[in-house]
Amino acid sequence: MVKENLQIVEQKIEEACKRANRDRSEVTLIAVSKTKPVSMMREVMETGIIDFGENKVQELTRKYEELDTPLNWHLIGHLQRNKAKYIVDKVSLIHSVDSLRLAEQIDEEAKKHNVVVNILIEVNIAGEESKFGVREEELLPLLMEISKLSNVKVQGLMTIAPFVENPEENRVHFKNMHKLMIDIKSKNIDNINMNILSMGMTGDYEVAIEEGATMVRVGTGIFGERNYNI
Repeated sequence: MVKENLQIVEQKIEEACKRANRDRSEVTLIAVSKTKPVSMMREVMETGIIDFGENKVQELTRKYEELDTPLNWHLIGHLQRNKAKYIVDKVSLIHSVDSLRLAEQIDEEAKKHNVVVNILIEVNIAGEESKFGVREEELLPLLMEISKLSNVKVQGLMTIAPFVENPEENRVHFKNMHKLMIDIKSKNIDNINMNILSMGMTGDYEVAIEEGATMVRVGTGIFGERNYNI
């Protein structure tokens, strides 16, 4: 079932890329494996996917130990500062940095492990009260401060768009994120890259791709509904 789902997702990504006149290679599919067993992840790995997203540090580290294959691990959930030390040497990318204090903590732990950690800044583009992420007007000042850190490297931006029935409703937010990314890029801030735009999930990733996403985070569309009781 997982492989069939994956085929459908892959086809939709290709079609969205065509509609936007983009090359398929510009978009990385992150299989969001949170709450899903390693056995299902292995099925996905058999298709050649090596990018997996997890929400929780504990689950990521457990699966990291269990799967000895080199994979690109993405922490896409909110990261508490006291847990940064467990993942700095394991993740390819932390998508959810939304404060200077968190960036500084990651930097501190990264120095201890002698690694440079790639991060994205999470932007609350729709201004939802219930969501993490910085407001648009807070982004530039935050980037200027983070740019001074030696063991943290900003690679781009991330957003979690509102949950909507009609994905078209999120087009405006994805468009605004892309504009924001281009704007920051034009400022040429030292130590700040704008190569990655992580946006779009199972319900709206096609629209996100049409508006410039370079990473989409698809869980339910690949693995089916989640079981939060495990």
